[in-house]
Amino acid sequence: MLPPQGGTTYPQVSWEELLNRYQPLRRGRRGYLELVLLMHLFTLPGSTMSALEIIGLIAASMAAGAINAVAGGGTLLTFPTLLFFNTPPVVANATSTFALLIGTAGSVFGYRRHLHIVKPWLWRFVPVSILGGLIGGVLLTRTSDEMFSRLVPFLILFATIVFLAQGFFRRLARFDATSGEYRAIAAAILFQFGVAIYGGYFGAGIGILMLASLGFIGLHDIHEMNTLKTVLASLINFVAALWFIIAGLVHWPKASVMTIGAIAGYYLGSHYSQRIPQRRVRQVITIIGFIISAVTFYDEFFR
Repeated sequence: MLPPQGGTTYPQVSWEELLNRYQPLRRGRRGYLELVLLMHLFTLPGSTMSALEIIGLIAASMAAGAINAVAGGGTLLTFPTLLFFNTPPVVANATSTFALLIGTAGSVFGYRRHLHIVKPWLWRFVPVSILGGLIGGVLLTRTSDEMFSRLVPFLILFATIVFLAQGFFRRLARFDATSGEYRAIAAAILFQFGVAIYGGYFGAGIGILMLASLGFIGLHDIHEMNTLKTVLASLINFVAALWFIIAGLVHWPKASVMTIGAIAGYYLGSHYSQRIPQRRVRQVITIIGFIISAVTFYDEFFR
């Protein structure tokens, strides 16, 4: 576990005492999140995070989970938030990947009815996704904080541009691979390998890139494409997160509170997705991405 970083150390209390002390908060939905927050304020072993940091991480991960369930691009919120709270860049990336993993994997359950349809494609794309995700994760652990800090502005800018251009990629995905089918499949597998390496290393925007490539192999049903994309993205993130755990890069106290926020966000996002104007969500994410990219460029190269 990483050494504690600044803040106030909270006392240890029993679950029973904590529940009795804050019994009124258990009534109603509004009190539930407050109760969870208070539990973690008092029970994270060795945690020295401030209340502001815990609230900020939960809010960012909840928003990221909801955004991923609706439009994708949640990493553009969780990663900069971790940087803001003085988390080293490499550790921030690893912790963000782990925190959003459970919600991403849970999305596979939502597409379970389409799994049998895309099953013939899995044996083609799963091996390169696992291998690429592992390579990306290993590359991150071989990258110093100083080097990764210099890459961060470019990675955020690239992910934001990909997110902004997702309509273009989806239009590309409508083309049918009627000629040169085997070459199209081979190209898609090779492209997936590159996406998996990028996904294991940083990850923002991989879903959009995969949707674009899947269209070239003849897939048109958006539910089938999302099913295959979700399975592959979950595998990439799982392999990378597993390597980050082995390498000791995950900041467990921060990952714990962010996982709770992400799960809640995925649930709310999937439950209320039909009521949220997705175009507005994408616009907000794009603006945030460009602002964060500009700030990190200035901080890294001009300050």
